[in-house]
Amino acid sequence: MPRQLGELEDAVMTRVWQWNRPVTVREVLEDLQQERSIAYTTVMTVLDNLHQKGWVRREVEGRAYRYTAVSTRAAYSAALMNEAWAQSDNPAAALVAFFGMMSPEQRETLDDAVRMVQKSSPEPNPAPEQGGAEPGDQGR
Repeated sequence: MPRQLGELEDAVMTRVWQWNRPVTVREVLEDLQQERSIAYTTVMTVLDNLHQKGWVRREVEGRAYRYTAVSTRAAYSAALMNEAWAQSDNPAAALVAFFGMMSPEQRETLDDAVRMVQKSSPEPNPAPEQGGAEPGDQGR
């Protein structure tokens, strides 16, 4: 089960997910510096930690690494929701409370997601008919 990313880890992973390509420490640094003052070594350490935790894979390119996300932001979010739900002592009540917090737009998105999952799930086989005699056929 994934542990929630820290604030700086999330800021770094957000870029890796958004760019959806191998990235360097320098690229992430330059983008982060538009929002905050941050050192190259800090970004390098965060990306190394994310690699150690299994969030990114890395490949050597020259004297540097290029980092790529191991999974998507959606998969990360889904895993966090699943973990939170699994830890509840009353999962049904947790879902009801969660749905109650949703905006109408979020509920509509949820309805769309449920329909998509139902369409992609194989239809269960109908139960075989029992007996075979039609009503009123007894004793004929």
